[in-house]
Amino acid sequence: MALRRSMSAAAALAVASVALAACAPAPESGDDGAASETCVRMVTNSGGLEDRSFNQSSWEGLQQAEDEYGIEAEAIVSTGETDLAPNVQQAVESGCELIVTVGWELAESTLDQAGKNPELAFAIVDETVEADNVKPVVFDTAQASYLAGYLAAGVSKTGVVATFGGGNQPPVTLFMDGFVDGVAKYNEVHGAQVRVLGWDKAAQDGAFTGDFEDVNKGKTLAESFIDQGADVILPVAGQVGEGAASAALERGGVSIIWVDSDGYESLAAEYRPVILTSVLKNTQDAMVEIVGAVLDETFSNEPFVGTLENGGVEIAPYHDLAAIVPPALDGEIEGLRQAIIAGEIVVESPSAP
Repeated sequence: MALRRSMSAAAALAVASVALAACAPAPESGDDGAASETCVRMVTNSGGLEDRSFNQSSWEGLQQAEDEYGIEAEAIVSTGETDLAPNVQQAVESGCELIVTVGWELAESTLDQAGKNPELAFAIVDETVEADNVKPVVFDTAQASYLAGYLAAGVSKTGVVATFGGGNQPPVTLFMDGFVDGVAKYNEVHGAQVRVLGWDKAAQDGAFTGDFEDVNKGKTLAESFIDQGADVILPVAGQVGEGAASAALERGGVSIIWVDSDGYESLAAEYRPVILTSVLKNTQDAMVEIVGAVLDETFSNEPFVGTLENGGVEIAPYHDLAAIVPPALDGEIEGLRQAIIAGEIVVESPSAP
């Protein structure tokens, strides 16, 4: 079995471990004494359960599966690197049939336990592990980031936008590649010269905080971009991105494009005035689908790849900033969405799943 690591946003981009099986004791439900015999265990990465990213969205998906299928789901929270392998082992020992792990940090442990427990089903979020009983859950975020980049260029008043990541890893740079290409498309269509700070797609290098948890690092880097004229910033750095939102709020005239979840809903309400949109990964539906496949015995190791076509990726509504997006620009973005879905535009990235 081979392991291919293609994760980024390190601690922020997560992997979920779910274990579905007979868990003792099964909770009673209903007056007839019927009990659920199926359980799920999810293992978070070091970003924690409420990371406003993959851990949180994966857990929300498992909670939806609880409601839909009557299973029992529990999360095992990792707080550091030393927790990872023991937590995956604990999930396996729970007796559950499905283990969901979240993020690149858990790739090695997932591969190890999958090899030792071929009768169990594993799913790993935002990472690719090649094994007969492991289902990768990955997202072609470049497609949605392309739309976000076009939007950013279209609303920028300074002609300068920016992006940065938590680490130079494929799940992070995939966002950045799409964003840069979307800006380039806007420039091509409108004869504009909007510049992107923070990422050179050709060199596959740019601005990174080297961290997914230190909010101050995100604020400092965002401030440096604002000083250079950037008025729209895409942080791909998990919790670190909140620092960029703080900088945008303090400086004024700057908006933020969030990633993974809808930042308008997941961030503190004080940041709503600066959230232009978010590049979404629909991890929740993927989790529900995988749980259903385990229950009806159709589970396979075929990767779940989220795209614009299947609704696995998308951009969020403009919410409070809808007024700054002209109807014509919104129409152009919808046209690009349909062109990507139809295959007329192919958003390319060396980090594509």
